[in-house]
Amino acid sequence: MQVSSYLKLSIAVAVATIALKTGAWWLTGSVGLLSDALESLVNLAGATFALAMVTVAAQPPDDDHPYGHHKAEYFSSGFEGVLILVAAIAIMWAAASRLAAPQPLESLGLGLLLSVISSVLNGALAWAMLRKAREHRSMALEADARHLFTDVWTSAGVVVGLGAVHWTGWLWLDPVIAILLGLNIAREGVHLVWRSADGLMDQAVEPETRAEIDRVLASFDHATIRFDHVTTRRAGQRRYVDLHMHMPAAWSLGRSAALRVSVEQALMSAVPGLRATIQLLPMDMEAHFDDPKDPL
Repeated sequence: MQVSSYLKLSIAVAVATIALKTGAWWLTGSVGLLSDALESLVNLAGATFALAMVTVAAQPPDDDHPYGHHKAEYFSSGFEGVLILVAAIAIMWAAASRLAAPQPLESLGLGLLLSVISSVLNGALAWAMLRKAREHRSMALEADARHLFTDVWTSAGVVVGLGAVHWTGWLWLDPVIAILLGLNIAREGVHLVWRSADGLMDQAVEPETRAEIDRVLASFDHATIRFDHVTTRRAGQRRYVDLHMHMPAAWSLGRSAALRVSVEQALMSAVPGLRATIQLLPMDMEAHFDDPKDPL
């Protein structure tokens, strides 16, 4: 199943969970369950926007975007983070009003059952989506999966809290739980916004990916050639590496180019989705930049 298919499934599940959680809130009158239903609305909006951004990211390069559209996924993550923050504020606002005027809860058994069913749906989907996100290195899919996991923990907190309200009779517990859940949801929203902004600033590749790049370069004959100024970055699902390859000045252009092709192919075989750019230089020539030279 493709990334877009998972997001379409996420939209369908979001619609189902909205119906279930809204029914649970309507039956019980719990502001905790209301907060859970509001977060599911955010799930729906986030999954819809993520699908749009994944579609944009999959488009091939064009004249205006010669390096492709891979960074579109970061906008999805940031947008979902902002939506989560808005939902958290709405939840805490409603909870504060209920805390000032507590109300009795009704039909808790059926309401909690609906909430548990929706949590099982979200949990199963989130687990599958997170595995797919790691496989395809999709920021949009990972953001949606982590948001669904937050929704699952939110629902679990609501269920435990309402059980405590039922056994203790302390009506103030319901809005207090909703406020705590709102704070937790806000924390996840801030995390997603930060990761999105960080990704837009051209992060280096993951440590394990950089280690694989270094391993491939080290496998070539360094008595004859050497590499320096190895720079990496990532944009959505794509990974990039730029480097200089020094070789004897007496080599012909054809021999130098053939070796460069071998290095590029080895790098791209070791790291799927990698794009390598290699500049050829004579052994006795150095290129100087403001940043320090990367040792190898």
